[in-house]
Amino acid sequence: MAEAGVDYAAVFRSLPGAIGLLTPQLVFADANEAFLRQAGRTREQVVGRHLFDAFPGQPHDPETAGMRNLEASLRRVLDGEASDVMPVQRYDVETVPGRWEERYWSPVNAPVFGPDGRVVLVIHRVEEVTELIRAADGRGAGLRVEAELYSRLRELEEVNQRLRLAHAREREVALALQEAMLPPARPIRRHRTAVRYQPATAALNVCGDWYDLEPLLGGDRIAVTVGDVVGHGLAAAVVMGQLRSALSAASLVAAGPAQALDALGRYAHFLDGAESTTAVTCFIDWDRRTISYSSAGHLPPVLLHTGAVAELLDGATDPPLDAHPEPTPRPQAAVPFAPGDLLVLYTDGLVERRGEDIDTGLDRLVASVRRHHGLPGPGELADAVLGDLLPAEGATDDTALVIVCL
Repeated sequence: MAEAGVDYAAVFRSLPGAIGLLTPQLVFADANEAFLRQAGRTREQVVGRHLFDAFPGQPHDPETAGMRNLEASLRRVLDGEASDVMPVQRYDVETVPGRWEERYWSPVNAPVFGPDGRVVLVIHRVEEVTELIRAADGRGAGLRVEAELYSRLRELEEVNQRLRLAHAREREVALALQEAMLPPARPIRRHRTAVRYQPATAALNVCGDWYDLEPLLGGDRIAVTVGDVVGHGLAAAVVMGQLRSALSAASLVAAGPAQALDALGRYAHFLDGAESTTAVTCFIDWDRRTISYSSAGHLPPVLLHTGAVAELLDGATDPPLDAHPEPTPRPQAAVPFAPGDLLVLYTDGLVERRGEDIDTGLDRLVASVRRHHGLPGPGELADAVLGDLLPAEGATDDTALVIVCL
């Protein structure tokens, strides 16, 4: 298909990210060159074949759950009509007959809707992260993360350039990017969470705010992040997606949130449009009942203890990404939590108002969280807080909100 002088079929084939298109019956409708190359398959071996014929279970290790997990994710997308960001999965590659090499993959599945509102295709994007996982097992993991991030820089910039060519369909592309890049609301392991994204009324429906919730390796731990890219529209959305993916990869092998933001800051130095981005990331450890956090110029998360006692996590705040002329280690702090506490992360659209001191907005947020802390779940609390804080006529900046039940 070509519109406004852009051959979108050619763009799809040339995208450096590995993407396959599946019908609701899980048959490959198409796959781009990066997908085929990464999978080690020809087009004839993939297109027109059922997913599990093209990629069968692992005969050498029938207990490997990667493909079962993938099928469950795709069913969630088809049934719930929402994107699904999967944890890292293992699916080995047969390098020579009878010899298998351990590989790890990071899949994302997103729906494509037809004119009647039904799902007609599923975007299956998969990225190999084997080297990042291996780096976590040895010394010098931080340097290896940096090398991996830098090696992907050119590929990410090419995606950015191709998306800019679709100027005539900027709004549609931006909305699709928002849905594909931001994870949907879902429990992380056994923990209840709520996420909300509210676009600004005076701008495109997608800007530079992002959030992420990712399981971490080793123990009952997850990483929770919110961030804000300067600017609006498609360009900011692309930078947002690149930073979110890079931080997600770095968090898997980082010793803590400060090291993850260190790696992200070095990456942002080479990414146009990433300067002055703010972000705060928290590593929640249920085994030790602690929250480790670090902030790159972002507003402080709120930790609501049982009894409605609110604590602002402002003990490890540093300037935004790429603010220092030379890489400087970021600060990190940790606080304990108890069962029943709530962690609230957000972007500035929730609390900042023109002509008003930021402390006034923070006080308003804390009061709202205290007032509604008795609601039955994080989703109800998120909706109540948005109802209290966002203007009835609509906010002038977009807003992301994440709530985690501890």
